[in-house]
Amino acid sequence: MTAGSELERIYREDGARLWRALLAFAGDRDVANDAVAEAFAQALGRGTELRDPQRWIWRAAFRIAAGELKERRRFGAAIDAGYEMPEPPARLVAGLARLSPNQRAALVLHYYGGYPTKDIAGVIGASAATVRVHLSQGRKRLRRILEESDD
Repeated sequence: MTAGSELERIYREDGARLWRALLAFAGDRDVANDAVAEAFAQALGRGTELRDPQRWIWRAAFRIAAGELKERRRFGAAIDAGYEMPEPPARLVAGLARLSPNQRAALVLHYYGGYPTKDIAGVIGASAATVRVHLSQGRKRLRRILEESDD
């Protein structure tokens, strides 16, 4: 199987799930679109040198999205919240938006992406122990936020 056909398979099987995870992380459709497209384009450019293309693409997409969000905060650009979601996911995404970027990334990558703490550590540039702290604190804070919105 060629690198291009392997990436095409990954895109068909996992592209939509990656996009939704990035949307939950970034809260912005444009950031999710750009990060997915750029991650796959970079993977295509690397060809067969990627050992695990799927994990590499997830890691690259989250790093690209985080970089874009950082740039937008630096220049004060607005986040596009125009994507319409059903109520329960919308509440969850709104709650995730109130977490720190590292807590949000850890929760989305762990619970939605299915990544272990060691892999998440590589994505967010932290130790596995720090990721476990982000997961624990993020869960507690998200629970409080969602309980507040129930009242």
